Amino acid sequence: MVFWAVQMNTPGIDRTANGTLVEQVMTAVRQQISSRQATPGVRLASIRALALRLQVSKSTVVDAYERLVAEGVIQSRPGSGFYVAGHLPPFSLSNTGPRFDREVDPLWLTRQSLDTDHSFLKPGCGWLPDSWMPKGDIQRALRKLARDKQANLTDYSTPQGLPALRQLLSRRLADSGVEASAHQIMLTESGTQAIDLLCRFLLEPGDIVLLDDPCYFNFHAMLRAHRVKVISVPYTHNGPDIDKFEQALMENSPRLYITNSALHNPTGASLSPAVAHRVLKLAEQHSLLIIEDDIFADFEQNPAPRLAAFDGLERVIHVSSFSKTLSASVRCGFIAARQDWIEELVDLKLATSFGGGAFSGELVLRLLKDGSYRRHTSHLRNRLVDAMDKVSTRLKSIGLTPWYAPDAGMFLWCQLPDGLNSANVARAALENRVILAPGNAFSLTQAAKSFLRFNVAQTLDPAIISLLEHAMQQSEILGVEGSDFAAST
Repeated sequence: MVFWAVQMNTPGIDRTANGTLVEQVMTAVRQQISSRQATPGVRLASIRALALRLQVSKSTVVDAYERLVAEGVIQSRPGSGFYVAGHLPPFSLSNTGPRFDREVDPLWLTRQSLDTDHSFLKPGCGWLPDSWMPKGDIQRALRKLARDKQANLTDYSTPQGLPALRQLLSRRLADSGVEASAHQIMLTESGTQAIDLLCRFLLEPGDIVLLDDPCYFNFHAMLRAHRVKVISVPYTHNGPDIDKFEQALMENSPRLYITNSALHNPTGASLSPAVAHRVLKLAEQHSLLIIEDDIFADFEQNPAPRLAAFDGLERVIHVSSFSKTLSASVRCGFIAARQDWIEELVDLKLATSFGGGAFSGELVLRLLKDGSYRRHTSHLRNRLVDAMDKVSTRLKSIGLTPWYAPDAGMFLWCQLPDGLNSANVARAALENRVILAPGNAFSLTQAAKSFLRFNVAQTLDPAIISLLEHAMQQSEILGVEGSDFAAST
């Protein structure tokens, strides 16, 4: 079978890039192999076909193929062609999708935010400052836990997770209208692990998954790791664009949709009841499953509709964690789903991580039961509202326009003035030790190049505004091209 993917999907040659044409052809073929688009034994495109596709000479392709043969990457079979060698290199996540500039590459952004020290300012990161977290409450709970001779400090938890915490989570979900018994809840190490387990459970390589555009950038990276095809629909102030959502279902038959119903990342918008109703009707008609990532629920001032509440956990799976509100070091998340699915997910969790630790669950349970978590989140909500107002005003003063005015949460999705490219602004800001989150990192269609996502809690330092203004002045102005994202919504 001919490996047509090289012919159809190999990116064109950039004649202005570093490296010879032969080296670029070799790189293109290696990327197809390392991303598993070409598997061992598959015949590669003919010399003539690849030369036409990449618009290079046949001699360039011959030279590239011969060098790859010498390296053992591919094999030559006289009279038949060139084939992928028998052993694949290690899987490369960075080669499974389009090549991005590092300023808009999701994995690079995450690494930068986590690797850099406290001397960097991080208005683009996705978590609250350390000083905003309830360290005193956590320390008191740890001391009490250490003195409790009945506490499980060393052993694995039960396969489904601490029963008392699952019971308490069941009552908390009921307050949001989500009816889930403790038997329908499974604890995980984080919200990310929860979604990863669900993708393992629900998806096969090649399945189609629907995302919002823009959406949380790590969804893109995670789904590439699961080797599925991703499509997207524009996100509006009230949820996904319903007409385009329906069109995507009719044309692509996706298996799964992943979204935030409340305080959407990165826009800060929330689902309206009318859109939620329509989404669920379309999901039923087209056999679509939905993962509702509710990680920002405790930041809400006025609770938005939950798809899981309307649906009754029939085709919606509800996911959340305490990483954003309590502690990223205390790893505790959960899945609420149909009980028959929970049984299968427990097996999958055991197979991939053996079991969760009991310690995090015990700590979270104590903080929930003694009222300290409730007091902390109440304070957080008020503090975020104040930060939202201050940061919004400061950003407007230097020409950034919020796309939406959230009444809660920590994200502001803002458009740059004068056609500025957010990747260029991020590049200039990084030289001054400021980490930004450019719009196209969140956009599958790369239609948000004039947008930046700001974490208001991390943007209160007055120095950020002056450094941001300087970065905007230093960045390359590409002309007033407008924003495809703004036009589409």
